[in-house]
Amino acid sequence: MPVLRPRTARTSTAAALLAVLALLLALPGAAGAAERPGGPGEPPRGSARMGVGVAAHDGAGGVPAGPYATQTEGVDVSSHQGNVNWPALWTSGVKWAYVKATEGTYYRNPYFAQQYNGSYDIGMIRGAYHFATPDTASGAAQADYFVNNGGGWSRDGKTLPGVLDIEWNPYGPACYGKTQAGMVSWIRDFLARYAYRTGRDAVIYTATSWWKQCTGNYGGFASANPLWIARYNTTVGELPAGWLYHTMWQYTSTGPIVGDHNRFNGAYDRVQALANG
Repeated sequence: MPVLRPRTARTSTAAALLAVLALLLALPGAAGAAERPGGPGEPPRGSARMGVGVAAHDGAGGVPAGPYATQTEGVDVSSHQGNVNWPALWTSGVKWAYVKATEGTYYRNPYFAQQYNGSYDIGMIRGAYHFATPDTASGAAQADYFVNNGGGWSRDGKTLPGVLDIEWNPYGPACYGKTQAGMVSWIRDFLARYAYRTGRDAVIYTATSWWKQCTGNYGGFASANPLWIARYNTTVGELPAGWLYHTMWQYTSTGPIVGDHNRFNGAYDRVQALANG
């Protein structure tokens, strides 16, 4: 007669395996890292997306007023959009896209491949962005994590330089517990490391009101780093110090098809120029 193992032994073995699996998934850099619980009353870590603080502080969006010089429509997407219908966006007139790649040093967008490769395959010029969490790791460490997980650049005419998404903290204090000088130092650290790793200067995505509050309206990055301004209104409005013009404008978080919608400040050939460096 075969010897039957007690049910409790099998149960405890399974529980131990599940515990090990959960620990591995929680490690920084785990493939397809899932969103993790935040603190009390906070959203899950990893759930932040471009504009998450803008909508809360500046409103949900508007329709750009005209007339304007020629502009080129684009979108930005994250895991919130899941698998994106890129043919529908292309047909609607969207010609460029940015995809969230990483957050902090603990999260990678599980839909990144479909979104990044899908936009490229349909014909769009596309790039990747990093949601910064300056309270969790240094700027250099986050730049490395970004580059190592989809945020690189190549001169193929279809890849835009990476974006540092620096805005209100959805998980805690607006400025991530940093002084204005400390925030400027953190941003400089990220930008320098990204330029060293890729040979390109990263784009800075931010909102003027956050920039004033958390950097003291520092103007020292404007000469090298293109500005992607977030303002959900009918006009771009005031820009952060130093920048005389914006390169991109995120004007709404409620796009007609999917994702946040944006205008590139120029015709399609200017998008190509940014991609080519």
